Amino acid sequence: MRRSLIPVMTLLIFPWFAQAKTPAVNVEVLQTKLDHPWALAFLPGDDGMLITLKGGQLRHWQAGKGLSDPLPGVPKVWSNGQGGLLDVALAPDFSQSRRVWLSFSQADAEGKAGTAVGYGRLNDDLSRLENFQTVFRQMPKLSTGNHFGGRLVFDGKGHLFIGLGENNQRPTAQDLDKLQGKVVRLTDQGKIPADNPFVNQPGARPEIWSYGIRNPQGMAMNPWSDTLWLNEHGPRGGDEINIPEKGKNYGWPLATWGINYSGLKIPEAQGEKVAGTEQPIFYWQKSPAVSGMAFYDHDTFPQWRQKLFIGALKDQNVIVMRVNGNTVAEEGRILGERKQRIRDVRVGPDGYLYVLTDESDGELLKVSPRT
Repeated sequence: MRRSLIPVMTLLIFPWFAQAKTPAVNVEVLQTKLDHPWALAFLPGDDGMLITLKGGQLRHWQAGKGLSDPLPGVPKVWSNGQGGLLDVALAPDFSQSRRVWLSFSQADAEGKAGTAVGYGRLNDDLSRLENFQTVFRQMPKLSTGNHFGGRLVFDGKGHLFIGLGENNQRPTAQDLDKLQGKVVRLTDQGKIPADNPFVNQPGARPEIWSYGIRNPQGMAMNPWSDTLWLNEHGPRGGDEINIPEKGKNYGWPLATWGINYSGLKIPEAQGEKVAGTEQPIFYWQKSPAVSGMAFYDHDTFPQWRQKLFIGALKDQNVIVMRVNGNTVAEEGRILGERKQRIRDVRVGPDGYLYVLTDESDGELLKVSPRT
């Protein structure tokens, strides 16, 4: 594979903004010229990482070798609006199966789209995906370019969670016969688990785990409680953090802390709190446009233990939150001086924070606390 070698740039220091007591961070620019990157996944050992670009490319990045050409074997994606090639995740048994899972937007003959998920085998020299097969499709296809969601999370217990937006069709998030505005749960082979909450309910999709979600943009397993956490875009205000539990309704669009972009009330909204729906564990009155999220549970930087890092697209920051059980509090923000939209945030196996910026000249950043 031909590789674009981008030298590691000079170490840059940026202060944290929210509180003076919060230490500054070091930032290394590992790669530039990424056209709207969306997600990354770490490969074992020293093999680097896979990076998705929203336009439809999967690239391999490795220290000392740089960025590969696009890997063949990626499915055709519908790259329009917020749609394209989205998340990437390695199968739990990657060392044996070499399966790489992708989420992406896929359109029908009428031009309406939805989120699809599948997997292919990464060959031994990391140069291509082989035998890609799609195992899940969001149905019906309703999106004209908005609210795909697409995050993928394995729980370590044989399950894959997929966060799905409501395609900007608000009422569908409450419809159990549709896959809009849902978290779905599959096996790590792409099948439907027998203990999903709506498996035996007539008229309900058996893939559904929880519902009433607007547009999930970050998901991760909380390592201290072993539960799935999710963040999602509100409308104008009301970005949320939720813990999506089996069979529960998270309210959208009946319950929301936001208003419409016009400044008017959401037409279906009955209030901020509605009986039969779950409240978020945290919400922002002014939307930062949350994105990728990562819990810090590593020995490399003890001062970051019990932190949750969340990207912000509109606010162009990484939000740092303190986690105490199911309670979170915002502590500060980093990377704001770079003035770049943050799309993905991950903790690497080395304990450093890795960040993707959502720009036409997007960057891969390696971040650490300044000591």
